Amino acid sequence: MSETRIVVLGAGPAGLAAALELAERGVSTRVLERQDRVGGNAGSFEFAGVRVDYGSHRLHPAADPEILERLRQLLGDDLLSRPRHGRIRLMGRWLHFPLRPADLALRAHPRFALGVGLDLAGKLLPRAGSDAPESFASVLRRGLGATICREFYFPYARKIWGVEPQALSAIQARKRVSAGSLGKMLRRLLPGGTGSGAANTKGIFYYPRRGYGQISETLHQAALAAGADVELTTQVERVDLTGSRPRVSWLRDGQHHEAEADQVFSTIPVSVLARLIEPQAPESVRAASDALEFRAMILVYLALEQDRFTEFDAHYFPEAEFPFSRVSEPKNYAALPEPRGRTVLCAEIPCQRGDALWALSDEELSLRVRNGLERAGLPVRSEVGAVVAKRIPFAYPIYRTGYDVHFGAIDRWLDERRGVLSFGRQGLYAHDNTHHAMFMARSAVRCLRADGSIDRDAWHAERAIFETHVVED
Repeated sequence: MSETRIVVLGAGPAGLAAALELAERGVSTRVLERQDRVGGNAGSFEFAGVRVDYGSHRLHPAADPEILERLRQLLGDDLLSRPRHGRIRLMGRWLHFPLRPADLALRAHPRFALGVGLDLAGKLLPRAGSDAPESFASVLRRGLGATICREFYFPYARKIWGVEPQALSAIQARKRVSAGSLGKMLRRLLPGGTGSGAANTKGIFYYPRRGYGQISETLHQAALAAGADVELTTQVERVDLTGSRPRVSWLRDGQHHEAEADQVFSTIPVSVLARLIEPQAPESVRAASDALEFRAMILVYLALEQDRFTEFDAHYFPEAEFPFSRVSEPKNYAALPEPRGRTVLCAEIPCQRGDALWALSDEELSLRVRNGLERAGLPVRSEVGAVVAKRIPFAYPIYRTGYDVHFGAIDRWLDERRGVLSFGRQGLYAHDNTHHAMFMARSAVRCLRADGSIDRDAWHAERAIFETHVVED
């Protein structure tokens, strides 16, 4: 396959994993990335002497065994096994997260514990069916009961996606909530409960020594060593499919470039890709592209002049009174002692591009975070050495009811375009984990024929597997 040429759009985990496998197979591979770094939303950077991630990320034991083994080979001893040690604020009380039976029994608010018990008892009673359309709200209320939905999932959904639970698609519930029934959730809490993987991996996660972005950075270096070309700070202008082979045009350092390929592997937002392709998509596809919604996120980093803020890696805040959905402490993920006398907090604030939150200054955001922590009983007592905010325009796809009609229109149109294949979290409008994105990349490469074409039947079979992916928190 040495004469095959592939252009990959995007240098996140999906694009880099595909580039590495392609290069190792002898395929001429060029990766084009808009930013000046690799990793996308799964990247890392240094702030105040601490390696921090773009939000809170973990590599889960639920990962496909081949993907996990590949990362072990690449990262070696830098891939650490770490215990889950977060907590969630429910009804004004702190519970360990993931939930533990002892916490539920001893620390949960009595009304919460009683409500869960009554909901479980109610599962034993016959219920009449409903002809109402399914939604995120109806699926979770039926599966988890009113209490968990009212106190946790529904307020968290409003915060994360900015949409009322009943306006979200039922698909969101099935892809986002791995414990889809109260009985399943409780079984996961019991000793030996399986959750997502073998019992001996329950309650742990894997994390690179130098931050989550080390996954993408290592994929990047391995792809370069295998012969791939990775170009950063590029702006893709056009994907021309009018000829016998696709031609990609991009801008870099003020210069226009163009390259012919046998295939374009795209991991950029599918709504963006649809606008880049020539001949232009029909109006119905462009309208469907405009209808797809993405939730934005502001990440506010506070450098604190102390060794550690708390013992926990992350705090979850479903309650509406707090502007952030999660506050993590990066040093605790890898349990690194350095640097001494300094730690960093990362507060995740869901929002929309262009709204009032999006426009706030770093100092205004910092004040909101500190005030919120104060109300939660977690006051910042040490000096704040530095503050920086990072804005992520495409953080989560919003699965509003009917979104699948819009995505389906774009997906079918793209599937008919020979010479381009869209995959990955952004490319398939999927709220998936890094290991899912790498699985998609491996699938795409395996569907590439020796003549540079895609085995569409094989790809459709792989897509059916993607539909079974469930996000791990």
